Amino acid sequence: MLKIGVDAMGGDFAPEAAVKGAVMAVDAIGDECRIVLFGDEDRIRAVLKAENCAADRFDIVHTTEVIEMGDHPAKAFQQKTNSSIVVGFGYLAKGLINGFASAGSTGAMMVGSMQAVKPIEGVIRPTISTVAPTVTGGKVLLLDVGLNVDCKPEVLAQYGIIGSIYAQAMLGIRNPRVAVLNIGEEETKGNAQSKAAYELMKESEEFNFVGNVEGSHLFSGQVADVIVCDGFVGNTLLKTVEGLFRINKALKIPETPFWRDMNYEYVGGTPVLGVNAPVVIGHGCSSALAIKNMILTTERCAQTGVTAKLQNAFKN
Repeated sequence: MLKIGVDAMGGDFAPEAAVKGAVMAVDAIGDECRIVLFGDEDRIRAVLKAENCAADRFDIVHTTEVIEMGDHPAKAFQQKTNSSIVVGFGYLAKGLINGFASAGSTGAMMVGSMQAVKPIEGVIRPTISTVAPTVTGGKVLLLDVGLNVDCKPEVLAQYGIIGSIYAQAMLGIRNPRVAVLNIGEEETKGNAQSKAAYELMKESEEFNFVGNVEGSHLFSGQVADVIVCDGFVGNTLLKTVEGLFRINKALKIPETPFWRDMNYEYVGGTPVLGVNAPVVIGHGCSSALAIKNMILTTERCAQTGVTAKLQNAFKN
């Protein structure tokens, strides 16, 4: 049986939103998977009671500390050893759970990813990614979206491998088209970083490289399935899209399936790719719906064996 760990104390509205999200997810994941909640047991049980959900539907691991958003991530990870995040990563590193998700401190989650479960051997830098809708009804994977703001071309080329494997395993795309985000489609366009990355990726036989893609084609679904960029560009783009979604909502523009899927609540969380276990980071302001989808993304990462596929790809 798969076990998915959830930081019940993570996020702006914890533990209520985290536990309510787990309640919403518990039926969706089925009998072959069990959710493990890390946090203050009394508070967790109180929310479950309020939701009329039996506590025995979950495993509960009691912790007494919380890594707050304002804490220094590395110091807090070392000092708050009985926090929900640290204990959760301890379980993940020992194989007692098969994936771990939190809407808590992003910094602490990255410290745990790098120190507790560690990067896959051969991966220069792990990355964080997000899935966005396309106007054709499909999905596009964007990476990096904020972890590595400066990337050497070799790192971007590895993102091509990582993104291609993830798109196959998680999005069901047989031969994902991989492109570099650039200011033009021509091979000669871009800065030194993107030009060098293009040359490396063009020579690779490990993924289906289709060249450069302009920002105007990101969500068209017609050019690429995996978009590679550094974390500075990717995070800027991600937050721009989030801002546009909020503007549309504020203006009460009729919601289409495309714009609905731009809602972070449906995306759920950001997978950390290139580490030795499934780790998913949620938005700090995550609602119960966002937590539910974060849990389902983590469960799917574990079910599809995407980590093992990445480990195999970087064995040589």
